[in-house]
Amino acid sequence: MDDARKPQAPLKGRGAASHVAGRYQKAVTTGADDGWGSVYADEAGLPPLRTQVREERARTVISRNDSPDVGFSQSVNPYRGCEHGCVYCFARPSHAYLDLSPGLDFETKLFAKTNAVERLQAELAKPGYRCAPIALGINTDAYQPIERRYRITRGLLELLAACHHPVSFVTKGVLIERDLDLLAAMARDRLVSVYVSVTSLDNHLSARMEPRAAAPHTRLRLIRALHQAGVPVGALVAPVIPAITDHELEHILEAARGAGAQSAGYVMLRLPHELKTVWREWLELHYPDRAAHVMSLLQQMRGGKDYDSAFGTRMRGQGPVADLIAKRFEVAYRRLGFSRLPALDTSRFTPPRPPSPQGELF
Repeated sequence: MDDARKPQAPLKGRGAASHVAGRYQKAVTTGADDGWGSVYADEAGLPPLRTQVREERARTVISRNDSPDVGFSQSVNPYRGCEHGCVYCFARPSHAYLDLSPGLDFETKLFAKTNAVERLQAELAKPGYRCAPIALGINTDAYQPIERRYRITRGLLELLAACHHPVSFVTKGVLIERDLDLLAAMARDRLVSVYVSVTSLDNHLSARMEPRAAAPHTRLRLIRALHQAGVPVGALVAPVIPAITDHELEHILEAARGAGAQSAGYVMLRLPHELKTVWREWLELHYPDRAAHVMSLLQQMRGGKDYDSAFGTRMRGQGPVADLIAKRFEVAYRRLGFSRLPALDTSRFTPPRPPSPQGELF
């Protein structure tokens, strides 16, 4: 991207700085500076982008994977796109399948699967269904702000609780506290576990990097609330970003452990597809003095590339920098007494009644 087309300032309340084109986009619109400085330089002064939500009817809601380095085999995403606006989100490129930008569109043009509960009920009721823990909200946070209005996650959780079906969450949304009544009851039967994502303890950095997510201290309070309610809870330090957040690794683990986290994990920054451009724009706007150094360290962990999608190394990277971070995490993990969260119980599952075209008449 030439200098005339580069975003000149961050957009208040948003993680991405521009409408980065999706890889399947047939027509791309770009701005051209007319000499009045009106294309990108003044964007920060324009009215804020509004979040748009489109309701959609899903044909199926359970997504399955056999990736050896992912800790679940099936997931359900009640929404597409995420208003939290985390600039580093690995799910951003999924918006390209909708012919939308993985940049600003991902956090401003959202989709709510209003029939998700109905579809999940039908899929769980199939004779051939085999129970395995469902990760609820992986490609998008199940407890992002629009859940307050749509309550799709709540409905899915009520269905899973009624069926005694195990479920797990990774979230940075404090709205999960609303559902502590269900979560606490499910926890007593080993049917739920939660990982709270904590990227940084620095409020200023968090506000720039994940602008509509809960503040770091609020996430620590969430860990404490889940722990006190008896819900198995861990902390996920994700992503770890060299020369930006990696120095906080031990501090985050100590704070999470003090709040009641029983387990912990970490993931190195991943930059698949268009996320490379989204991230580079953000880096140049917020850390121009060290942008080249950050990218150099990332490339050292990815075989000289911005990203390597190979199973086994994509989550942690490889090489001296990656090995050092892995060792630091291992030492802190042992010192702080972390352990694995208890395995979820699949033996209690009771299939729901299949939906009847005659409703509940009989």
